[in-house]
This record gives sequence, C-alpha cells and structure tokens, in this order.
Amino acid sequence: MAENTTPDVAPTKKGRLKLIIMLVVVVILAIVLSVVGTLWFLGGSLPGMEADGGEGANEMAEESFEPSTYLELDKALVTTVQAEGRQRYAQVYLAMEATDPQALAAARLHLPLIRSQLVMALGNSEFDRLQTPEGRRGLADKMLTTVNEVLDQEGEPVIKRVLFRNFVVQ
Repeated sequence: MAENTTPDVAPTKKGRLKLIIMLVVVVILAIVLSVVGTLWFLGGSLPGMEADGGEGANEMAEESFEPSTYLELDKALVTTVQAEGRQRYAQVYLAMEATDPQALAAARLHLPLIRSQLVMALGNSEFDRLQTPEGRRGLADKMLTTVNEVLDQEGEPVIKRVLFRNFVVQ
C-alpha cells in the first residue's frame, strides 16, 4: 500500500501562530514598561496613582507662580551724557515689572521722585558704555537699584525689574 509521506501542515501553522502571539505580547509588555519607567523617572504619576507629594505638591507648584504686572512710563527720560568732552543725548522709555501690584501702585505714587533719580542715574552713565549691550544691562540694574532704594525708603514693596521699551543715544 501507499504510505502517506506528505508532512502534516497543521502543526507547523499552530507553532508559528504561538510564536507570533508571544512576540506581540513581549513587544506590548516592553512598551508598557518603557512608558511606566519614563513616567517614574520624570516624576509623573499614572492615572489612579498618586505621586510622592500627592495633590499638595501640584498645588504648591501652581501657587508659587505669580504673574507679572507692568507700569509703563509714558514720558521718556531725556538727559545729556558726556562723551570725550562733547555733549550727547540719551532718551529712554521705561517699564517696571513687579509680581506685587502694590509695588507698582507705590511706584506710580512716588513717580516724580523716581523719575528724578532715574534721570540722574542715566546722566551719570558713560556714553561709550551705553552703546554696548553690557552697558545697557548695567544701566538697567543700576536703575532697578535706584527705584528699589526709593521705594524702600518710603516703606513700600520693591519692583522686580526695569525694562527698556526704547533706548536711543546720539
């Protein structure tokens, strides 16, 4: 009689199907572990799980942010600056930044004194130095110190920064 020598195809397909299913499960498991590991290293939290700080840590981070408010000086500060025996002019439009609105209200109240002190600070600057970015940053720091000294003398809260809106020297 004739023997059946053809290989049985069904067991090969069954073994291949198991291999594919196992590979898919391993890949999905690797992706899930990667996401969980990344969240853990970055300090994030998974849905249903609380981070180490719980809800209080997120609230504290949100409470620490305070938006800035600004006071723009409408009129420019204009003064002469000495440069190698020659008179030059400097014109600066300023804005003041603070996180405390009371500081800007105090600056608005004492604006005549602040403007006078700022004009003197600008007039005492060197013309060559005002033409460099470092010199303008130094002037902004000097003006911040001047404004905060005036506000401190009056017992008011201080401002955060002095910003140049427009800066011209000629």
